[in-house]
Order: sequence, then structure tokens, then C-alpha cells
Amino acid sequence: MNDLFKALSDENRRKILDLLRKGDLTAGEIADHFDMSKAGISQHLSVLKNAELVYAIKRGQYVYYSLNSTVFQDVMKWIIQFQSNPKGDSR
Repeated sequence: MNDLFKALSDENRRKILDLLRKGDLTAGEIADHFDMSKAGISQHLSVLKNAELVYAIKRGQYVYYSLNSTVFQDVMKWIIQFQSNPKGDSR
């Protein structure tokens, strides 16, 4: 969970996740939306992969990145438990 929150704490990584909501992209296609080096984009993608927020899938000579929506579903379940049981009661 710590890797997840670390990954989400950066605005650039959140923007990458938003881009991937629209479909799979290569690192180069992601980099086109930023004013930073491809090495910088690669570091952000590495953090997102370590947090299991994105998948990296090799297709031919390119690696495509896609969103792992199951992690977001797990986080939402975790958050909702606090809404339904705000005091931590074990009812």
C-alpha cells in the first residue's frame, strides 16, 4: 500500500494514469505529453509498475503501458470500509 500512495503522490504520475485511462500507450507516446526527458518518464513508469498501477506489455519492438484497474478497485473497497464503519467497530 505504501508504494501505491507514493506513486499517487506525484502529479506527473497521476497525469500518466489519466492518459492511460484512454488506452494503452508506449513510453514515447506518454513522453509526448510532458516537458521532461524520456529517462524521467521511464522513472515515473517504474514507480507506477512497482505500485502495480500499470502493466508493461511488449508488443513487437515496443512496450505498451496499460492501466491496472483492479488496484483502484481494491483501494476503493478499502476506503469504503471507513465510510460504512467510521469508528472501526467490528460489527
